[in-house]
Amino acid sequence: MKSVPFKQTQRVIIDPGEFYVSRQVEVISTLLGSCVAACLFDPVNRVFGMNHFLLAYRHHAQNMPIIESEEGRYGVYAMELLINDMMKLGANKQHIKAKCFGGGNVLKLREDRENRETVGDVNVLFIKEFLKKESIPILGACLGGNIGRNVHFVGSDYSVFIKKIDRIQQQNLEKEERRYWKKNVDQLENTKSSAEFW
Repeated sequence: MKSVPFKQTQRVIIDPGEFYVSRQVEVISTLLGSCVAACLFDPVNRVFGMNHFLLAYRHHAQNMPIIESEEGRYGVYAMELLINDMMKLGANKQHIKAKCFGGGNVLKLREDRENRETVGDVNVLFIKEFLKKESIPILGACLGGNIGRNVHFVGSDYSVFIKKIDRIQQQNLEKEERRYWKKNVDQLENTKSSAEFW
């Protein structure tokens, strides 16, 4: 995570696995491919935040909600961190609303070409299931497809600006996400049997 000056405020840039919460008039930005960013805000108490997560697995049992599955555990953790930190700053969960972005098919794994769920598909399914279960309404979304996105979440009015990325950015993003995704898969495999995973 890093902060850079932006007009009369600052822009906080988050990377995969990170989140940021604020009460200030600032901008939170991230670059998304297969990952999903949940932009949450409580307009009553003026608290907002964003996370950036990528589930570790592509597949899950079809008869089980993804939020209850092994691969959903990381997403649940990422969402709980964001919501809990918002509440520490004064947000009321009953007032929280969401805008969600990402979940593009940019990794282009072998399984994706066999008409199975892509990494992005699973991330999109997860965020929809999670927010529905938590009764957090989605007021706006740009999910799925085959594109990467630059996302900018503005703390003054909770608007979100999206810009599709160019081919060079897309190639760099694909490499970065492959490394991050492989790291998460390896970590989850190594800790599956541990009672202290979370």
